[in-house]
Amino acid sequence: MSRGFPSMTALLGVLAVAGYQHRDKLAELLGGVTGGTARGPGTANPPPAEGKGFGESSNDGSIGAIVTDGIRNLVDRFRQAGHGEVADSWVAHGPNREVAPQHLESAIGSDTLDALTKQTGLSREEIITRLTRQLPNAVDKYTPEGRLPA
Repeated sequence: MSRGFPSMTALLGVLAVAGYQHRDKLAELLGGVTGGTARGPGTANPPPAEGKGFGESSNDGSIGAIVTDGIRNLVDRFRQAGHGEVADSWVAHGPNREVAPQHLESAIGSDTLDALTKQTGLSREEIITRLTRQLPNAVDKYTPEGRLPA
């Protein structure tokens, strides 16, 4: 698992595996993140303590906490890599800017990509392809008020 950013890795893993084709199911599962009515925040069962993997989180272990931490960590990583304008466009109101594969790779880092490769069974190239396609819309969807979750 990516050290220091487990919730970001979890978020990216879910997006890479489940992807856009399951967006309705993900929206229902993650409804509490944005105050949706599908489920209240923290109603999902926390993951088992042993072998945390995708469920690891620095907060309470709920799906909402994982997504909230993951989005914040992800945007911070893009900013630190010099691509903050792209990630900020996903959060803010207005059009989402596309992310170049090499910028995505530099922002999330090799350690996170290696962890995702091991945990998902997808190739590094497939993960990058899926994330460049799905990440802008996913972050936009879970930041509907135009700001990062508190």
